[in-house]
Amino acid sequence: MDLGALIAAGLGGALIGLLLAVFGGGGSVLATPLLLYVVGVRDPHVAIGTSAAAVSVNALVGLILQARTGAVKWPCALTFAGAGLAGALLGAELAKRLDGGLLLLGFSAVMAAIAVSMLLPRKDAGNPDVRLTPTMTLKLAPMGLGTGLAAGFFGIGGGFLIAPGLMAATGMTLANAAASSLASVALFGAATSLSYAAAGLVNGPLFLALIAGGAVGAAAGVPVARALATRATLARRAFAIMVLATAAYVAIRALYP
Repeated sequence: MDLGALIAAGLGGALIGLLLAVFGGGGSVLATPLLLYVVGVRDPHVAIGTSAAAVSVNALVGLILQARTGAVKWPCALTFAGAGLAGALLGAELAKRLDGGLLLLGFSAVMAAIAVSMLLPRKDAGNPDVRLTPTMTLKLAPMGLGTGLAAGFFGIGGGFLIAPGLMAATGMTLANAAASSLASVALFGAATSLSYAAAGLVNGPLFLALIAGGAVGAAAGVPVARALATRATLARRAFAIMVLATAAYVAIRALYP
């Protein structure tokens, strides 16, 4: 593996880690474009498989940190994640059979959807003491299955879909949903990356570089997040516009390689 590519992946991982620390869900969607157009990975499937592995590890670290604060609603989180596991595996298998150019077109559409979701107003109203009920389970399971399918197909964490789904099905707060969503992000990413790895579509050195850079970026993101606390809405909108521009670039490159 070329040293320059590893350095680029490490720097890109640092940027993604910082963005995730500052903005939460949505930042990891930049991993695949970064591997393709900055690092120089030629196969879209390898880029998606490798980024999914990195996203899974980052989410697991975040989940451990959030669990210590008591913010994770485990029964709801595991119900959603468990239902979505089959969807993630199915989505990954379908994506591996799809032409890389078509897959990137779909990926660009998902990026655009993530950007739009980040521009929408965020409400934290909800019940911080929510408890899983049979009625909630009937809502969580199909939502989890559908989200897992999308996450596996496009190799994304799916956090931008998971948190709203958890809030809609259970009535929990945004803070609890964001923390609880990490269980699904970690599981979906692991399932997707293992499926790709079995087909030889995960680049180990680039994966390690992304993880190492992500750890540095996450640490650097903590003080940045505090500094931007009073301008969170403006900063989030600026980031969403960047994601939207990246989505347009991915679509153009897919149509005109």
